[in-house]
Amino acid sequence: MTQAFTGLRVIDTTHVLAGPFASYQMAVLGAEVIKVEHPTDPDQARAQGSDRTLNDRNMGTAFLSQAANKQALALDLKTPQGVEAMRRLVATADVFVENYRPGAFEALGLGYKDLAAINPGLIYCSISAFGATGPKREVTGYDNVLQAYSGMMAMTGFGDGKPLKSGAPVVDYATGTTAAFAITAALFQRQQNGGRGQHVDVSMLDVALILASSHVTAFTWNGSHPKQKANTFPFATIGLYHAQDAPIMIAASNLRQQRRLWTALGREDMIKTDNNQRLDAHGDETAVLCEIIATMPAAYWEDFLARRRIPAARIRRMEEALADPQMAARRVVQRIGAEGDPLDGLRVPVAGFDMSDSPPSVTRLPQPVGAQTDAILKDLGYDDAAIAAMRAAGAIN
Repeated sequence: MTQAFTGLRVIDTTHVLAGPFASYQMAVLGAEVIKVEHPTDPDQARAQGSDRTLNDRNMGTAFLSQAANKQALALDLKTPQGVEAMRRLVATADVFVENYRPGAFEALGLGYKDLAAINPGLIYCSISAFGATGPKREVTGYDNVLQAYSGMMAMTGFGDGKPLKSGAPVVDYATGTTAAFAITAALFQRQQNGGRGQHVDVSMLDVALILASSHVTAFTWNGSHPKQKANTFPFATIGLYHAQDAPIMIAASNLRQQRRLWTALGREDMIKTDNNQRLDAHGDETAVLCEIIATMPAAYWEDFLARRRIPAARIRRMEEALADPQMAARRVVQRIGAEGDPLDGLRVPVAGFDMSDSPPSVTRLPQPVGAQTDAILKDLGYDDAAIAAMRAAGAIN
């Protein structure tokens, strides 16, 4: 079976994280993704990551994590030649993705209305910090800014009033995933609407609020402002406890699980029959659990609780998590690279799901800036002389 997006052409003009991750999710499902960058000012993620040598080569790990399976085209879209090449390319595409300031592509003649006139079936996805509408539509922002603006950081912390950012760029990745889902929905709708495309507007702020849906609903209902709770939860049987050697997260969430937990610990007297009782007894239950969990190592409790169907996990560092046999049983992290290539052995996360007949996969290494420029332009009808002229004009690298 071919992959889900085989036969689709996606033009990716995005940079940094959220936008490139959206097109990457389509690329690992078989879409032909063409990443378009400025010849001398490419995606800033290319110069970011944990390996300085790779950063200097414009192949930083921040870029590598979401660039596999893509072709690389270098175009200066501020030149007439670059704009014309892009318009030709769009005529052949199914999806166009951009994440510049709202209005920037319209100024270049590459807005949705401009490109829909060329290709009525085009799905044009715009990703921005605050969306294409509203008073902040032209304000730029990154993951940390949106975590701050959305209220996410204010509710995260240890109860001392000091805001705390999530360790992972969750808004960026959630935005990329949301954009990929929205594009997929628009492609599905295109089939129902006689081939007509549409504009998809993805806001990082909107996504941040979606990630906090339960808190938003609570606040809009009764003004219950989310408070910093660190690693504690409304019920004491959910939370972080310190075992003899390391911390462990326990999640005896529902009434059945809390009954199993207290029974397993020999404290049937602590079992509650409704959740309001659990709320009222939070302090007493916390004290009992702190005393019991501290008596044995975290690995002991992890195994003990798992055998009794009580969710729990000791705190792991990345190295241990990736070495866990469970990771080997999944296809979420895949190896890519050709023997002798400097990136041989590169391992990257692919997708947070599997498919029985057409799984997400990586087959092409991340490419240098403009690696496929000439080949793509020739496919669009440019001959050697025209390509040379574009290069002389600085429109391509």
